[in-house]
Amino acid sequence: MGIIYNEKAKTFTLHTQNTTYQMQIDAYGFLLHLYYGRKTDGVMDYLLTYADRGFSGNPQDTGNDRTYSLDVLPQEFPCRLTGDFRSPVLDLVNADGSFGCDLRYQGYEICDGKYNLKGLPAVYAAEEEAQTLIIYMKDQVTGLQVELLYGVLPEYDVITRSAKVINTEEDKIRLTKAQAACIDFLHGEFDVISFYGRHAMERNMQRTSVGHGAFVIGSRRGTSSHQYNPFVMLADKNATETSGECYGFSLLYSGNFLAAAEKDQFDQTRLIMGIHPENFEFLLKEGETFWAPEVMMVYSADGFEKMSNCYHKAVREHVCRGRFKLERRPVLINNWEGTYFDFTGDKLLEMAKEAASCGVELFVMDDGWFGKRDDDNSGLGDWQVNEKKLGCTLSELADRIHNLGMKFGIWYEPECISEDSDLYRAHPDWAFTVPGRRPTRGRNQLVLDFSREDVRNHIFDEMTKVLDKADVDYLKWDFNRSISDIYCAVLPAERQGEVPHRYVLGLYEFLDRLGKRYPDMLIEGCSGGGGRFDAGMLHYTSQIWCSDDTDAIERLKIQYGTSFAYPVSAVGSHVSACPNHQTGRIVPFESRATVAMAGTFGYELGPAKLSEEEKQQIQEQIAEFKKYYDVIHFGNYYRLTNAMEEGPYAAWEFAKEDGSEALVSVVASRVRTNDPGVRIKLRGLKENQIYLVNGEEYPGGALMHGGLLLEEAKKEYQSWNYHIVMK
Repeated sequence: MGIIYNEKAKTFTLHTQNTTYQMQIDAYGFLLHLYYGRKTDGVMDYLLTYADRGFSGNPQDTGNDRTYSLDVLPQEFPCRLTGDFRSPVLDLVNADGSFGCDLRYQGYEICDGKYNLKGLPAVYAAEEEAQTLIIYMKDQVTGLQVELLYGVLPEYDVITRSAKVINTEEDKIRLTKAQAACIDFLHGEFDVISFYGRHAMERNMQRTSVGHGAFVIGSRRGTSSHQYNPFVMLADKNATETSGECYGFSLLYSGNFLAAAEKDQFDQTRLIMGIHPENFEFLLKEGETFWAPEVMMVYSADGFEKMSNCYHKAVREHVCRGRFKLERRPVLINNWEGTYFDFTGDKLLEMAKEAASCGVELFVMDDGWFGKRDDDNSGLGDWQVNEKKLGCTLSELADRIHNLGMKFGIWYEPECISEDSDLYRAHPDWAFTVPGRRPTRGRNQLVLDFSREDVRNHIFDEMTKVLDKADVDYLKWDFNRSISDIYCAVLPAERQGEVPHRYVLGLYEFLDRLGKRYPDMLIEGCSGGGGRFDAGMLHYTSQIWCSDDTDAIERLKIQYGTSFAYPVSAVGSHVSACPNHQTGRIVPFESRATVAMAGTFGYELGPAKLSEEEKQQIQEQIAEFKKYYDVIHFGNYYRLTNAMEEGPYAAWEFAKEDGSEALVSVVASRVRTNDPGVRIKLRGLKENQIYLVNGEEYPGGALMHGGLLLEEAKKEYQSWNYHIVMK
């Protein structure tokens, strides 16, 4: 299928539809990386060069041969203790206090289907859709075993990597660095493309030349973070949306992470990705195992958009799970920007009635429905319904909203706790605090220790008491601070370094249990918006609130950066109130909808404050979104302009794979007098077919090579949707 072992050349070759990945077991049992790129045949070991490199050391196995050094050879899983002074993927402290290991090849296994990871999210596939390669490595001195895991999904051009570390000896070892993937490039001048940001302005694209030294991004915040996303690309200097080589690396992990691109003394580039080694240690006693989070890799010879569409399809179909991964999501309204904490059950019901009359399908009650919670300073952890505030039970409120023909959803923040709460007063040790020190607050709240099973079980029981009694169709899972003061009250000192990782494992266990208990409930992830927007979370939540910044013009940049690795179906995006609550900007109602349609679509406003004309517009917008749903959520995605650059228009396109239908969305970024006219070249159409564009006929080739002439903007932030159908 996709994996071939060549006994004579000692090579493993992984083929996808358009790519090839190759490695080789050399004469000394080291596993060398040979090639990753455009699909090709043959053995690529001729690319290796051997020379006396002076201060680059030589393994004892090579005798007097000074031309062999792992300091300059490309490797699959580099470790300390082999003479390689570049950054390793695996590092550890042995029982005698020595550092590192020397892994040598032991054997391999090829099987149909895709491997799974214990307690961690991973790409999944049926036996006929994928293959797995397991390469067994061992340190001959300590007996440490490592299984290198490779998954190949040929149709998607996806190759995944992970590793399983096993201590088989009586002595303890302590992992201090355990990452999933390394790619060594012998040649090439690269740019590294990363996505940085902050709360309410996430995933801004940054393109940086890989020079000598290391380019490093990551998170030490306990989550994947607003500041950096666990997705990076390496690309040719001249790579664009439609041309040039590029490599994508997406980490399926929601905690502290590291991605580093390093050019060495001989102009070779190494990229590594995995758990951040700061705030990380993991003790392995005899028989214990550590699983590294998975990296999903995609190579494209034809620019960024081809890579992105491989990711979109793979994430949508082989990372997201459950009923909603391909099912149409209901159009929702969230009461947050309409009421904040100031609501009663009757007020929410009136809001729901207004929304239902406009065609909205799901009403979401946000923060403030539980415990003592009239602001964000108290109540977290007390997940009992505040019936006094609502004036009814949650079940009664849910039934009333269901009787309007709507679905019903609620907000939770299960990982956090307020010091002013009954739960904290009863169990202060359940929150992360360092003994003898006053904790750091974030949003005036602390974080519960989700590495502890007893803590998770209590919160799970409290949540299910609520969810079992009321018919809840949707749950928004929020997390509104970074994690500090990390200390687990029930673990010994030698295991405290494991807590950040165990926290993430606990989160995944909880979400997995919740999803299995309520398979018909749509769960949306959120962390102050996009603070934990990663492929790991998408394994448990089919969509994630993209950003707390709901300003449509700001969202052009945020959703642009998000689109490089994540599908539109995963992007929570809503039409918000105007003037916008974050920026004060005034944007036309139709333009706010145009931007929000490049996502799951919904509303974040008080419908009672809208004019009759605006309510009519909501009905029309929802009808339009439903009409175009399939092409938006399942079509290929094309970034027609760069939202990070100033220009008169921002434009993007959705097109069905067969080229039969497309939707082009345009927002005027600024109004210009005496505009000379702008043409946007479309993509994904058929050259020799005739298309109707809003009723006018055009050849497909003309639209792609000559372009679509855009309408001149008559007002600031005006928008258009061009529906394109093959005649």
